[in-house]
Amino acid sequence: MDFIEQLKSSVDIVRVVGEYVRLRRAGSGPRYTGLCPFHQEKTPSFSVHSTHQFYKCFGCGAGGDVIKFVMEIERLTFWEAVRLLAERNGIPLPKQGAETDEESRRRAALYEMHEIAARLFREHLFSPAGQEARAYLERRGVPPAVIEEFGLGLSDRSGQMLVRAFQRAGFSPELMEESGLALRRNDGTGSYDRFRGRLMFPIHSESGKLIGFGGRALAAEDQPKYLNSPETPIYRKSQVLYNLHRARKLIEEAGRAVLVEGYMDVIGVHAAGVRNVAAVCGTSLTALQVRSLRRHAPEVVLNFDPDSAGAAATEKYIPVLLDEGLRLRVLELRGGLDPDEFIREHGAEAYRAALDSSRSYFHWLADRARSRFDLRTPEGRVAAFQFLLPAIQRMPGRLDRLAVANDVAEYLHMEHGIVLDEFRKAAAERRQQIRPRQQPHPDPNEVLLLHALLHDARARAEITPLLGELSVLESSPSHEIFQAIRRIAAAGEPLTYHSLEARLHDDARQRLAALVFADDTLAEGYSTELAVSCIRKLAAAEQEARRARLRRQIQEAERAGHVEEALRLLEELGRLERRGSSDRASSGGVR
Repeated sequence: MDFIEQLKSSVDIVRVVGEYVRLRRAGSGPRYTGLCPFHQEKTPSFSVHSTHQFYKCFGCGAGGDVIKFVMEIERLTFWEAVRLLAERNGIPLPKQGAETDEESRRRAALYEMHEIAARLFREHLFSPAGQEARAYLERRGVPPAVIEEFGLGLSDRSGQMLVRAFQRAGFSPELMEESGLALRRNDGTGSYDRFRGRLMFPIHSESGKLIGFGGRALAAEDQPKYLNSPETPIYRKSQVLYNLHRARKLIEEAGRAVLVEGYMDVIGVHAAGVRNVAAVCGTSLTALQVRSLRRHAPEVVLNFDPDSAGAAATEKYIPVLLDEGLRLRVLELRGGLDPDEFIREHGAEAYRAALDSSRSYFHWLADRARSRFDLRTPEGRVAAFQFLLPAIQRMPGRLDRLAVANDVAEYLHMEHGIVLDEFRKAAAERRQQIRPRQQPHPDPNEVLLLHALLHDARARAEITPLLGELSVLESSPSHEIFQAIRRIAAAGEPLTYHSLEARLHDDARQRLAALVFADDTLAEGYSTELAVSCIRKLAAAEQEARRARLRRQIQEAERAGHVEEALRLLEELGRLERRGSSDRASSGGVR
């Protein structure tokens, strides 16, 4: 067994996927389900099979083994995913073979450069040159333990600290620029550090890889106030939430995430004992970031700054969060303070109490409507209703929407019946826009036959040679799957789900996954006898379908006055029915 197969056989895909997706076991069988992490959905179409160690989403088509999952969810190369799985599970990597492709080597160099940068930033913060930055952190109430935990640092104002270190380590100017940590001079005389004289906040991927930095200006003349790493091969702003790698387990335990605006807000909230907190990284909140939160908890509390920019961002992000099926509350702190300021002024206990009493997003939006529209006029009330309606319609539960209808009617001084009628119209329009997901419905006999062949060695030995003789399988949508099973057997190779899938085209792969997930019987329930029974039933069903086709053709020929054609078809039908009677009377083998 080579290392890759050893790794896949040693790692439980259910446990790995469960670190990113809240899975539930479907019955007592090997299937686990959850909301797909790769696309927007409110009804689970994502499944993981513990026996065959693969995942499949019947909504977006994503699927594969445990390595493919880690590649997709963490956006890693193949060898990076292999290394991550091996390190997490204590499996020694081979001395040769890992990261042999050029892309993986380049990305590994970028990770190394970021680790070097983080170390130098930390050292510089605690050097004599870091006195001003340390004083700033002390004024903001950040204790040394939190500075250490978050890996805060200080970039050198000269702009040469990183460049010199990278040169000594042998990194090329092209790689320095690609890292986002250095820039080339326009006159071609060399490179300089992107971050200079700034308080540095390391940014990590969800798995904990250091991938970028945020830098806060300490001098008024340094603009912008916050400078973030640019997009690089290892850092995509739209896919990353600050502190999620540290908070994700705590988010799962709390059942909710607290989403704030900035790095210092995260640190202040975290230091107050609320550790299920994350922030956007200098970009608008995206659906990809929201799905990262949704994988860990069903509820989010938005706690942005209470100024006009923070309120506008809250209003903008409410539909983004609701579209991903999250329950949503909004915390607006008294005194016009942001989370970090509130905690320093009123204490951690007051913040936690405010968090627990945060209101539904609807009530926050209702207050926004009150300040924006004149509710004393009919026109203002209609405008306020139209403002609130889209967000209310995004509520996942019908009962929740009906409950809010009462609040809306009372709040806007509108008749309850009119509000309900408008809700129903909007709901009908939404249903027309949503296309029902087409789920495959495979023949149960094909399902059981496939499982018997996958699970039972005796069934494979006795049944596989007969597959090519069964005309019923020639016309089956699963024809390619059973033909591949024959080829694997003929080659003397072991039959597994993954060896079978590797021989199929996309449509057949989709059907294979549907067949495997269509039955939850435990492996011990499959046998040669079951496979024989399934083949007989498939053959009988095929014969009945042929007889039904002949009866329709006979009727059509009679209506058209084609007497000779009708007699010929009638004779053929008689032969089929006599053969069927003979088959049913026989107690022999497969026919």
